[in-house]
Amino acid sequence: MNDILKRVGEEKDFLKKILEKIPGFNGYVERAERRLADKLLRESIAEQFEALWGRISTIQRKAISDGNIELIDELEAPALKLRQFIDRMRTASYGYAGFFDAIKVKTEELNEIYKYDYVLLALGEEVAEAVDNVELSMGSNDFTVALGHLTKLAQDCIDAFEKRKDVIVSMSESSVQPE
Repeated sequence: MNDILKRVGEEKDFLKKILEKIPGFNGYVERAERRLADKLLRESIAEQFEALWGRISTIQRKAISDGNIELIDELEAPALKLRQFIDRMRTASYGYAGFFDAIKVKTEELNEIYKYDYVLLALGEEVAEAVDNVELSMGSNDFTVALGHLTKLAQDCIDAFEKRKDVIVSMSESSVQPE
């Protein structure tokens, strides 16, 4: 029994031993972790916005039941923009088509990407407040202003995602070395 415990203790840091023996393996693990982190973050953001999109759908159904059919079309613009944003978040290639494989990402570059991730998370909070305002202002003179603000924020989400993607694409293009 002591021999087994001794052997397990000696081999408990097997990943470190693998990393020492296989050149480049450490980079492979780091890239895989970055891709997974990117996937999890974008999926989490998409879920947050999916709930907000669902709230807009609920407001639309309430408008129908209240006989305010004319509001359906007005609510459709921000709903479509949020759906477009959600779909982009979910369907973008994890790590953006090999971004994390093709280049060694520097801390400054990751910070630039994380800045946009933070913007997207903060926009989620703003969109939630805007949906609240739309719901509270239904039937009042403030509805058009609240709806306009929600529509602008939904477009801001799409724009922030595109800027994040542009940062990643520009990093991958600048890191490609001619052969």
